[in-house]
Amino acid sequence: MSALDAVQAALAAEHAAVYGYGVVGARVGEDRRAEATAGYAAHRARRDALARTVRDLGAKPAASAAGYALPFAVPDAAAAVRLAAELEDRIAGVYADLVRASEGPLRREAAGALREAAVRAVRWRGSGVAFPGLAERPGR
Repeated sequence: MSALDAVQAALAAEHAAVYGYGVVGARVGEDRRAEATAGYAAHRARRDALARTVRDLGAKPAASAAGYALPFAVPDAAAAVRLAAELEDRIAGVYADLVRASEGPLRREAAGALREAAVRAVRWRGSGVAFPGLAERPGR
């Protein structure tokens, strides 16, 4: 996978995460609303930075879809928490791919994003995995 392909994949995943966090924010309990808002803001910032990176690499950034299929129904706060953890696991996976495909400053940024996603996943789930973003991801 080329660095550009990996950046585009990360951008597409960030578009989906922004959408997903909109659902999380609508369903999560008041006690976790600030956490959902922070996650939403973090993914919007990463999305915007990745779009700039794609343009810097001479390509057109992947566009956001009008909507995204959720991995499961989110009828309540407990499901919203599970969704947030799942979003972070998926984001960790695409950033692991970007770490493998890139070098220099882009690799450092990808590693930082992977770390942030892993920390958010642990906060949402209450536990972590040995190697976030790799084959050991929960549910894979």
